Amino acid sequence: MTIKQALISVSDKTGIVELAKNLIAQNITILSTGGTAKLLQEAGIPVVEVGDYTGFPEMLDGRVKTLHPKIHAGILARNDLPDHQQALAQASIPNIELVIVNLYPFKQTIAKPDCSFDEAIENIDIGGPTMVRAAAKNYRKVAIVTDPQDYLQLSRELAENHGTVSLATRFKLAQKAFTHTASYDSAISNYLTALDSDYQRKDFPDSLNLNFTIAQPLRYGENPHQKAAFYRDETNTPGSLASYRQLQGKELSYNNIADTDAAWECVKTFDNPACVIVKHANPCGIAIAETVLRAYQLAFATDPVSAFGGIIAFNRAVDKDTADAVLKQFVEVIIAPEITPEAQQLLAQKNNIRVLLVPLRTGHNAYDLKRVGGGLLVQTPDIQNIAASDLKIVTKLQPSPQQLDDLLFAWRAAKFVKSNAIVFCRNGQTIGIGAGQMSRVDSARIASIKAQQAGLTLAQTVVASDAFFPFRDGLDVVVEAGATAIIQPGGSIRDQEVIAAADEHGVTMAFTGIRHFRH
Repeated sequence: MTIKQALISVSDKTGIVELAKNLIAQNITILSTGGTAKLLQEAGIPVVEVGDYTGFPEMLDGRVKTLHPKIHAGILARNDLPDHQQALAQASIPNIELVIVNLYPFKQTIAKPDCSFDEAIENIDIGGPTMVRAAAKNYRKVAIVTDPQDYLQLSRELAENHGTVSLATRFKLAQKAFTHTASYDSAISNYLTALDSDYQRKDFPDSLNLNFTIAQPLRYGENPHQKAAFYRDETNTPGSLASYRQLQGKELSYNNIADTDAAWECVKTFDNPACVIVKHANPCGIAIAETVLRAYQLAFATDPVSAFGGIIAFNRAVDKDTADAVLKQFVEVIIAPEITPEAQQLLAQKNNIRVLLVPLRTGHNAYDLKRVGGGLLVQTPDIQNIAASDLKIVTKLQPSPQQLDDLLFAWRAAKFVKSNAIVFCRNGQTIGIGAGQMSRVDSARIASIKAQQAGLTLAQTVVASDAFFPFRDGLDVVVEAGATAIIQPGGSIRDQEVIAAADEHGVTMAFTGIRHFRH
């Protein structure tokens, strides 16, 4: 099917002039509207204004311009149905075989901090989605293009096939078009249902519509009998795992992606050069130091046994010396903002290691999601960090400057350990980590056992507990293990009992006023 007539109406005008020139080269007549028509005319491209084409000028400040039978009949008529073609002939309506439309920038508009409700409403496109859906529905006759990224391929196919577009391409473009309008309508619904009757924002919309695009199918899920795929959020946050670029290595697995995300989210919260090693979603070593090599050595020393086959994340460029150190043991994934050419050359010798690059940004997801039977748990992300000035020292003994630094480091580390979490630290290094136990006392004992297995001493450590100590027994255990300073949220009905126990032991304790449960 040869394309004879195209309709162009775009909000995002990226690349549209060059595309229009390519259409003219194929003897395709161009219909256009408003600002798009003006832009093309200024570029010397012959254009038929939609108002002139329909005989009905734009009205209502442009709200009505393409909503006309001569437009939609030309798009929707099927060429395999004689009655359709006869109806077009009787009404003197030509076919429109190519529609190039993208929509008012609603998402970009509501993302502006000063966006008013009226401004948001005015950026809800009506005619655009109608044309997109009409063209996509009739993809057997019409090619619909909504993404400027597709302009080059469209131009090539038209040139190579003498002004035609294959059915396979038209179907692919239609799939993309329906996804585009679904995402657009989802954004409108999410915005409007998150407003109360006074147009003030609520924490959560009444209707939550999510849009994800498949990034890759996975070999299997958590277990080989489960099927799996990885989807990217359309609102992909810069610096998030979903923006990774894989330099080398085998295909990422379901568990690789989950564990790598845990490591990356943790390591990028540190300002100093840092290394985080994760195994089964829990950090088994976290450290900061003057270099990433030293940070890696300290993180690895926390639990060398668990680090075997782990995920290693860095918040600085990985250099040759660091790569050389990492290669001395088995690692599944390395993730960093940069890999030096010398390090990359060295890592390439072990091509089974997955090496990922992600820009170091501090953005975060709008919501944390957890699927449950028949529903979805939604919460805002845990991005709360604290400074020394936020701490309340509740014991007679005050922390030293070094203890204060270590308490803040330990608190940040504990935030990424599954609850119940107990984390011993010293000099910017995790010394023992107890994770995911039903009893906080058991987590403390496991942390102590882990330190002993690694040949480390808990003497003169600080300890972080992700939630309050409900009884003094947990505090007794960590102090007996060697801790001299404790950081915890506080808030238990037995806080005074725990504070008295700390004073009795002669240790210092800080309350944060917040907790970091992680399930």
